[in-house]
Amino acid sequence: MNDLALIPAKTPAWTTEAVEALFALPFNDLIYQAASVHRAHFDPNAVQLSTLLSVKTGGCSEDCGYCSQSARYDTGVARGQLLDVAEVVQAARAARAQGATRFCMGAAWRGPKDRDLDTVLEMVRAVKDLGLETCVTLGMLKPGQAERLKAAGLDYYNHNLDTGSDFYDAVVTTHSHADRLATLAQVRAAGIRVCCGGIIGMGESRRVRAQLIAELASLDPQPESVPINLLVRIPGTPLATRGDLDPLEFVRTVACARITMPRAHVRLSAGRRELGEAVQALCFLAGANSIFYGDRLLTTGNAEVEADRQLFAKLGLKPEPSEGRRCAGAG
Repeated sequence: MNDLALIPAKTPAWTTEAVEALFALPFNDLIYQAASVHRAHFDPNAVQLSTLLSVKTGGCSEDCGYCSQSARYDTGVARGQLLDVAEVVQAARAARAQGATRFCMGAAWRGPKDRDLDTVLEMVRAVKDLGLETCVTLGMLKPGQAERLKAAGLDYYNHNLDTGSDFYDAVVTTHSHADRLATLAQVRAAGIRVCCGGIIGMGESRRVRAQLIAELASLDPQPESVPINLLVRIPGTPLATRGDLDPLEFVRTVACARITMPRAHVRLSAGRRELGEAVQALCFLAGANSIFYGDRLLTTGNAEVEADRQLFAKLGLKPEPSEGRRCAGAG
């Protein structure tokens, strides 16, 4: 896949209008359809656990309107240096001990310089040696960098579309929707699996939410992981004053993601703590089957590990085994 234009399928299986029609279904009908699709492809009571670590915090040159790490906004997040590999390994060991099967490493920059990528490659190899799946989110990649990540053993690359293309310029202007697709194309060409989703509640319309889901579902092939984030309103960012999203609209978005991307892990990501137990339970019923697990995300709080364990016990949910253990068990 060398032609960047091939990233969105030439004939999308899902149009914005088709996803809008899903959103408009009676709530019970939508959830029933999503739950049925989920059961056809996954154990409905298993949830994949990922842990996210910021390996380089703050000082990013980009102007993403939701982000606490942009150097353009006064959010109280200090600019940090790239962590040592030993610090990352220590965090990965702790995540593994708490039950995570995937360890995600995020760096706040426009894209990695080659000297920084050398250190990230060491992190990937060291985390892989612990038996964890690896994921990184490093911004936009230059030619050849995805191949180096693949050679180091990287399993997933996260690069979100953020929002529907019609609303994109209202959220970020320092890089384009096409730039995001270009990085996704490099990741796919290198043979790395894709983690790609978006953020809900930034002031977008339902049609924009439908457009985001349609654009994700029309990536060819579809993402293996789809994080659905609820905007966390960070003081100092342009989106800090956006109003609350109806929580049932968030559940509808999860359901539409499940129906349109039946084989993807749909992940409850940022903002999960603000959803509360009842809404999270509806999201799991609607097909969410992955969470970020741990007390922190990149710079914002997350549901506490013990709270998640208690919620899983209440709902009869269990951690999904790692891909390696699933394959071993199948054989």
